[in-house]
Amino acid sequence: MPAPHNPFKAAINNGETVIGCWLSLGDPLATEIAGTAGFDWLLIDGEHTPYDISRMRMQLMALQASDSHAAVRVPSSETWIIKQVLDAGAQTVLVPMVESAAQARHLVGDVRYPPTGHRGVGYSGARCSRFGAITDYGQTADDQICLLVQVENRAGIANLDEILAVDGIDGVFIGPADLSADMGHMGDLTHPEVQATIRDAFQRIEAAGKAPGVLATTPEMTQDCLDWGARFVATGIDLLILARQLRSLAATWKGKVAR
Repeated sequence: MPAPHNPFKAAINNGETVIGCWLSLGDPLATEIAGTAGFDWLLIDGEHTPYDISRMRMQLMALQASDSHAAVRVPSSETWIIKQVLDAGAQTVLVPMVESAAQARHLVGDVRYPPTGHRGVGYSGARCSRFGAITDYGQTADDQICLLVQVENRAGIANLDEILAVDGIDGVFIGPADLSADMGHMGDLTHPEVQATIRDAFQRIEAAGKAPGVLATTPEMTQDCLDWGARFVATGIDLLILARQLRSLAATWKGKVAR
């Protein structure tokens, strides 16, 4: 039995556009609810949220029966956490703050088994192989692992063409928040210089045969990014969606009560 098919990887490699959402609440119930919403993919964010490897594993379990593909953003580019996330069953991994081709090449090795990579061979007792039930996991896993690298500062943008030349990268995610801050426009994702840099990066990524991706939290930015060619787009963050809806509900009804 081979490793499970990765529909997210197949879609972006076929030039399709997939719509997703960020998961930051850290609760399996909230994750399971998000899995019923109809998104193509959901990103378990291990960088800026209270996820350790056990919680990331629980999120993957909560999405097991969902039609939404589960991707995981690891907290850093360290080999050990990528190994653990893959063994926990993730097939699509997003790595933050990639700045060089050398770093990108090492990440490709992290997600592949020998002889083409250096991923540790411990799948027989791990969730990724359904604890040994997927008998051919070791021989077939590499083809179904999707590696997304995150370019989100001036150094990464300066080295983008070299990063794109690395074989084994499926997509490049442009991080608008960190990029705008590094460019001197903290919090201003719509600054013309930031927008032009994102648009140019998307064009270069697409021209290199990779998929451009982004997180956009407003309808206007989401549409702009789609128009510029983004092909894996997260359209919101569960935590912010909840916070905004709660604040709006409270303000609406408190405003109708005479004081």
